[in-house]
Amino acid sequence: MTEPQRPSPGAPGAGDLFQLFRGGEARTKSELCALTGLARSTVSLRIDALVAADLLRPAGEAASSGGRPPARIAFNPLARVVVAVDLGATHGTVAVTDLAGAILATSRAELQIAAGPEPVLDWVVEAASALLAAPQTWATPQPVAPPVIGIGIGLPGPVEHSTGRPTNPPIMPGWDRFDVPAYIRRTIDVPVLVDNDVNVLALGEHAISWPDTDDLVYVKVSTGIGAGIIAGGELQRGALGAAGDIGHVQVPVGRDSPRAADDERDLEAIASGPAIATELRARGIDAVSSRDVAALIRAGDRMAIETTRQAGREIGEVLSVVVNLLNPSVIVLGGTMTRAGEHLLTGVREVVYRRSMPLATGHLGIVTSTAGEEAGVLGAAIMVLRDALSAPAIDAMTQPRALDAAST
Repeated sequence: MTEPQRPSPGAPGAGDLFQLFRGGEARTKSELCALTGLARSTVSLRIDALVAADLLRPAGEAASSGGRPPARIAFNPLARVVVAVDLGATHGTVAVTDLAGAILATSRAELQIAAGPEPVLDWVVEAASALLAAPQTWATPQPVAPPVIGIGIGLPGPVEHSTGRPTNPPIMPGWDRFDVPAYIRRTIDVPVLVDNDVNVLALGEHAISWPDTDDLVYVKVSTGIGAGIIAGGELQRGALGAAGDIGHVQVPVGRDSPRAADDERDLEAIASGPAIATELRARGIDAVSSRDVAALIRAGDRMAIETTRQAGREIGEVLSVVVNLLNPSVIVLGGTMTRAGEHLLTGVREVVYRRSMPLATGHLGIVTSTAGEEAGVLGAAIMVLRDALSAPAIDAMTQPRALDAAST
């Protein structure tokens, strides 16, 4: 999942050396000396600390050029595990991954985020605890569960990432400013990172389907509408974590729009799954949720198909501005409303390619998500791993005091 990185300028520490192993390639100490310019004694000290922390492990011998074959060392992805959580308006997924992001075990359930933080997070803790208690059943069975290095959670609403607290989430009554990390840490006392679910999905989609694309916008169209922005290969959260909230952008009334000229509703009120269902009910068709609309589309209901395509055009009006502003290489559409055919996608393409600058759309792909149900938990795991396996974090983990504490 993670490409090997060259050490940072200056004298590389243990954390810098560790980055050279994260791509999965085994190395010898001689190779590390050549890569870093460090003396062999210094490399040996750094590597010994990483092996003591169980982050690296022996990996056999390299080919000999004469004399004793040099020993190779490799990344140990099962030294620790991550608990990754993807919460939507009506579903929850909890997974355990290794340090390379491979999913070891998963638990899913239907739930209502509107039930409030305590019952939803209680389920998260119970599901995570059950998975950690049964490592023999994991995809890579273990006699005992490795220590948890962190927990990542995606929530279906705005989140102040620095604190992990939701902020005025429209579909999450009772969650405003709730201290999610503190609640989880009462039971599983490890670092807890929380973000908007669309940001987490963007990370997962990028890792699974577009690892070589530096500029990508992921748009989720379901109960709500939001975007996750990856620019220059990095997730962009903005100053306070509100970047990508396109659902609350007022949509201009396009030339071909059936809406009234004075319609000042925002995108979510016009083009989300529940908004499409409301429009269908006004036309005498029984629909309440995104899933109802998707079922009607799969059944070939012409009114549902045309209403969804028009919703795509409305989304396209907003995304055409995003394209001109950010110039992404790819726009990925995900969420419930994209799983019933390409009608929403067709509407988006129709407007974006017409409204955006030719230079910005010359190589722009507009596609539906291919990452599947694992994108959310994988993105949550990536969020934790980028923090927990950074060079400074590894340096702190391999200090003598930290190693002594870990061994007791």
